Amino acid sequence: MPPLKAVTLTHVRYQKGDQLGHFLAWVSLVPVFISLGGFVSHFIFRRELQGMFFALGLIVSQFVNEFIKTSVQQARPETCALLEMCDSHGWPSSHSQYMFFFAIYYTLLTYRGISLFENKFLVNFLSWSLALLTMYSRVYLGYHTVAQVFAGAALGIFLGAVWFWFVNSILACYFPAMEESKFGRMFYIKDTSHIPNVLKFEYDSARAARKNMASKCN
Repeated sequence: MPPLKAVTLTHVRYQKGDQLGHFLAWVSLVPVFISLGGFVSHFIFRRELQGMFFALGLIVSQFVNEFIKTSVQQARPETCALLEMCDSHGWPSSHSQYMFFFAIYYTLLTYRGISLFENKFLVNFLSWSLALLTMYSRVYLGYHTVAQVFAGAALGIFLGAVWFWFVNSILACYFPAMEESKFGRMFYIKDTSHIPNVLKFEYDSARAARKNMASKCN
């Protein structure tokens, strides 16, 4: 019978009794939380083209990561035996690449004025802090070497910046056509990147609609 292999999406190990390791194990799951909790809920409730292409960029980045890992085939550190991860490659770190792609892309979005939050410093500080913590967690928990996480971080920053330029300099010209397409109208796909303060715009629109409804009831 062939050996069994676990699905490692949320399979993170740490040394029993190590409180820091326990914390960092949760930190290393941040990419999963962002993907499932962030982008899936974004599509369900907001359906913004910027958010969709942000998510698509992260997916493309991970395909690039897998291609490089398969091509280079650099082994993980010796601790991979305890983690049952020696059958996978370690360079570059996909977790670091994901988080640094996310951090640079989100930072560029906020400084272009495309964000749901007004406090740019706070949200960018949070995204970069999580990226650095995730990078540290992969080394601390024994999944990667220092060189592997730095390679992932550098590649993530590069791909995130390139993807941001591609989306906002090339694809953004086609956003109106995407909104007006059959698919866009069917699923209420929209682009609000031209609105300076989306939350205020939606808030004012909701209040105006409520007042209009109230006037009809009187």
